[in-house]
Amino acid sequence: MVCAVTFTANGQLHYADPGGLHVEVGDHVLLPTDRGPVVAQVMWAAEYSSEDTDAFPVLLGPATAADLEAQESTKKVKARTLVASRKLIREHGLPMKVLAVDPQPANNKTVIYYSSPETVDFRSLLRDLSATLGSRVELLQLAARDSVRVTGAIGSCGRDTCCSTFLKDYEPITLAMARDQDLPANPMRISGACGRLMCCLKYEHPLYQDFKATTPAVGEPVDSPEGPGVVVSHSVPGESVVIRLASDGSKQVCPKASVCSARKAYDSRPKH
Repeated sequence: MVCAVTFTANGQLHYADPGGLHVEVGDHVLLPTDRGPVVAQVMWAAEYSSEDTDAFPVLLGPATAADLEAQESTKKVKARTLVASRKLIREHGLPMKVLAVDPQPANNKTVIYYSSPETVDFRSLLRDLSATLGSRVELLQLAARDSVRVTGAIGSCGRDTCCSTFLKDYEPITLAMARDQDLPANPMRISGACGRLMCCLKYEHPLYQDFKATTPAVGEPVDSPEGPGVVVSHSVPGESVVIRLASDGSKQVCPKASVCSARKAYDSRPKH
């Protein structure tokens, strides 16, 4: 069995083994982490999975009223820490943007995540932060993709970005993937909120590769149900090709199967 939980509204999903719990969407549960149990909210109810779930953490139990109260206190600490951090950065005049803070009272430590277009000498800032927050402070710089993962954003599709919801690892994305999908090589059209190539270019790329490997290329002469012609374009979502007929120059949309060699060989077999 597996379920998905999140620490914040619209935050990244974390998969877990519900153990003996019967969890429903909206339930608050305790998820074990490196820093101890953390309150999380169930986003996907428990369901059976054929995949191996041994690596998933097992939920410790339902969150109690005391756990929820402690969570609210932590939120207030985070808000105060965020305000104090941004104020000190402005006073020091550093080109830094605070993305998130992670107070860890048990370790007397506060982790501050930031982004910056350049290398920053924050030694004096670190001293002032430690004195103001009354704890050890660790500053961690995040790359562009990780910045969006932490803060969240809306993609060009109108939905929350993949990296801030369910993606765990970034796979290599190349401009060739966009070309294979006949997308314009315009950075404004194929870049995500982070300014890098959109992660979703990877999702459908194998379908386009398979389609082009098994379909006559653009410019190749073919025989179709409407007569001989030349392929002028592909429609991968529609599993079809557009053909310019040799007879009158008109364009016809034909199913991929009607022009591929396997179908033609099948149709040409002697009929018994």
